[in-house]
Amino acid sequence: MLRLIIAAALFALGAPLQAQVSPLPNGAQASSAGNSIRVEALTDSILRVRIAPAGRWSEDASWAVPAAVRAERAPVRASADGFSTAALTVRIDPRTLGLIVTDPQGHPIVSDAPQPIRFDGPRFTLSKTLPIGERIYGLGDKTGNFDRRGESFVDWNTDAYGFQRDTDPIYKSIPFYIASGGAGGAYGLFLDNSWRSWFDFGHRDAGTIAIGSEGGPIDYYIIAGPTVRDVVRRYTDLTGKAPLPPLWALGYQQSRYSYMSADEVRKIAATLRKDRIPSDVIWLDIDYQDRNRPFTTNKQTFPDLKKLASDVGAQGFKLVAITDLHIAYAPNQGYAPYDSGIAGDHFLKNPDGSLYVAPVWPGPSVFPDFTRAKTRAWWGSLYKDFVADGIAGFWNDMNEPAIFETPTKTMPLDTVHRIEGDGFATRTASHAEIHNVYGMENSRATHDGLLTLRPNVRPFVMTRASFAGGQRYAVTWTGDNSSSWDHLKLAVQQMLSLGLSGFAWSGADIPGFTGGASPELATRWFEIGAFTPVFRGHSAKDTPRAEPWVDGPAHLAIRRKFIEERYRLLPYLYAVAEESARTGDPVMRPTFYDYPRMEKASCDQSMAFTVGSDLLVAAPPKPESPYAYDVCLPAKGWYDYWTGEPVTAEKVKETPKLDRLPVFVRPGAIIARQPLVQSTAETPKGPLELHVYPGEDCRGEIYLDDGVSISGPSLRQQVTCSATSRGVTLHFGAREGSYAPWWKSIAVTVHGAHPITRTIPDQPRAATVSIP
Repeated sequence: MLRLIIAAALFALGAPLQAQVSPLPNGAQASSAGNSIRVEALTDSILRVRIAPAGRWSEDASWAVPAAVRAERAPVRASADGFSTAALTVRIDPRTLGLIVTDPQGHPIVSDAPQPIRFDGPRFTLSKTLPIGERIYGLGDKTGNFDRRGESFVDWNTDAYGFQRDTDPIYKSIPFYIASGGAGGAYGLFLDNSWRSWFDFGHRDAGTIAIGSEGGPIDYYIIAGPTVRDVVRRYTDLTGKAPLPPLWALGYQQSRYSYMSADEVRKIAATLRKDRIPSDVIWLDIDYQDRNRPFTTNKQTFPDLKKLASDVGAQGFKLVAITDLHIAYAPNQGYAPYDSGIAGDHFLKNPDGSLYVAPVWPGPSVFPDFTRAKTRAWWGSLYKDFVADGIAGFWNDMNEPAIFETPTKTMPLDTVHRIEGDGFATRTASHAEIHNVYGMENSRATHDGLLTLRPNVRPFVMTRASFAGGQRYAVTWTGDNSSSWDHLKLAVQQMLSLGLSGFAWSGADIPGFTGGASPELATRWFEIGAFTPVFRGHSAKDTPRAEPWVDGPAHLAIRRKFIEERYRLLPYLYAVAEESARTGDPVMRPTFYDYPRMEKASCDQSMAFTVGSDLLVAAPPKPESPYAYDVCLPAKGWYDYWTGEPVTAEKVKETPKLDRLPVFVRPGAIIARQPLVQSTAETPKGPLELHVYPGEDCRGEIYLDDGVSISGPSLRQQVTCSATSRGVTLHFGAREGSYAPWWKSIAVTVHGAHPITRTIPDQPRAATVSIP
C-alpha cells in the first residue's frame, strides 16, 4: 500500500514511474508515465512491438499483416527485464520503455535512443540509434540514394508525373527499411501504420533514426537477420510473398499512351512479328475507352474488343487493359459502373454525407470505397465482360488516388471511408487514415475479382500505388519516369529497392515515359531491361515513338538481340520466379543479397545487380560515359556469360560498348535455356539446354508448369555436377511432379577454356551422366 501511495504522489508531481517488466506468454510488457509497451515474439526472429499512449491500445488489425500471421507465437524465456527467444534477447527499460534487442552473444541488433518515443497530440516519433557502420535500404521505390543513410523520406502516395531524383514522396508507401552492417547483423523494421509517416536516417541527427506518423497506431515489427536475405524472407513471411505470375508476363511487353485504335494495335502486333521481335503482350492505355470512362470501349476506334483479343491472340499476344478507379459521375446516362455503384452504395462520401465528386480523366468522377469487402466484390464483378472478351490482364493506374485541379493532387483528408471486414471494427475512417492503402485495396479488389471470375488462372494486375503487402495482389512499376541517363540509373535502384521491400515483380517504362530518348539511351535501356523482372516498353503520347524498331536497323538489331536472349533464358527466369514465390527472394537483387561481401566491394556497383543468384549484370555505373570502369565479382572464377570463358580475377575492367552489356555467371551454376521462340505461346523446338559452369556448389533447377494455372501439374528437377579428371559428371535428381515437358532431349554444354556440348536423352528419373 505504501508503494502505491508513493507512486501516486510521484505521478502527481510529474515524475516518471518506474514499472517492472511483466512477462507475457510470448513476450513482455511494461508501463511508465501512463504509457505502455508490449513486445511479443511471433517467431524466434520476428518481434511485434505495440505502444499504447496513455494506456489506450489500438485495435489488433492490419491491412498488411494477415490475422493468422499476427496470431503466431514463439516460445520465450522470461528474464527480469524482458525475454529471450532462440535467436534474440530483448530488454525493456522500465523507466523510458526503451528497447534493446541483441543476438544470443550480446551483440546489439537494434537499440532505442535515450528518448525512445515522443508524443505531440496524435503524432508520435520513435527514435533508434544509428551506428556508424550501418547502411539503410528499402522503403520501396523511393528516389534519392540506394543507401538511405543521411536522408529523410515521407510516406504519402503521390501522383508524381515527371519525378526526379530528389522528388519525395512518390507513388508508394512501404514503411519498411533494412539496416545492414551492425554488430548483430542486419535487421528490418516495418511500421504497420497507414497514416502519413516519415523516416529520418541520420539526416537531422547523424546517430539517430527517427520514425514518426501523423496519427494511428504505434505498431511495428523488428525482423532480425543476420543477413539481408534473411530479413527479406522474414518480411515476406510477415506481409506475404509475391505469387508466381503467368509465364507470358515474363515476356517482352509493348505499350504506349496510347495506341489509338484497334487497327493500330494490329499494326503493332504485325510489326513485332515481321521484325522477329519476340513479344507477348500489348497494352491498352486509356484511349481505348469511351470518353475515358473505365469499363467502356470506344466503339468507333475499338469496335470489337473480343475480336481484337482473338486476332492478336492467334499471333501469340495477350492484351492488358487499363481500368482506372475513378468512375465517371454520370447519373441518368446508362453508364453501368456508376449506376450499379450508386445502387450498392459503393462510393466515397463527403463529411456531410453527400457524394464525393472530383475531376480526373473522365471529368467529374466518383471513387469506390475499397475498404468495404462488399465494394471490393462489386468492383471485381465489373471485369466480367472484359474477361469474357479475352483480356488477359489489367492495369490499375491513378490510384494514389490522383485528383486533378487541386494542389494536394488527392482527396481532402476528411473524405469519409467505411471500414468493413479484415478484423477491423466496423467504422468510418478519414482519408488521412486510408490514403496510403487505397491503391493497394484497389489492386486487391481487381486481383480478387479476377480470381472469382477465373478461379484457377493466375491474375495479372499492375498497380502504380500500393502499401506494404501489396505484392500479394499486383506487380508494379516506377511510374511516370523520364527519358534520361539519370533515370535509367534511378530505375535500376528503384527496382532493386522494391525487391528488398517485398515487391519481387517491378518494371520501369522503357526508354522513359516523358521527354523522348536518344537512340543510344533507348538501346542501353532495352539491354538492361531485358534482365529486369517486368520488361515493358511504354511512352507518353506527346513524345517520339519508342517501339524497338523506330531508330533504324542497327539499333533494332541490338535491341532484338537482348530481347531474344531473355526468351532463351526463360527456363532459368521461370525457375527463379517460382523460387521467389516460395521464398520471397527478389528476382532482381543487389549483388550483396546472395554475396554479402559485395556490400563493401571497392567498385561502383550502382548499376550492378543479379538475376536470381547465378547471373550478375554489370552495366556501366555512369551509363552515358564512354570511359572504362571496374566490375567487382564476388570471387575469382566467374564466367563471361556471352563467351562462356572463365574470368580469373575478382575485378575486371570494362570499356562501354553500345552493343555489349557485361553479364557474368556464378562458378557452379547450371543455367537452363531453350531454343528461341517468338512468344511464350510457341512451343520451343529442339532440346532443353543446360549450360554448366564448373565450380563449387554446382547446381541448378528445372521448373515447368502450364504457365497459367494456380494449381495443377508441375515439373521440378534438381541437377548437380561434379568435376573429375575425365570431365564433368551431371547428377539428375528424381523428377518431381507429373507435368510433361516439351523437350525430348537435353543439350549439355560444359563451359570453360575448351567448351564441350553433348546431347543426351531426357532424364526423367534419377541418373548420373558423364560429359567427357
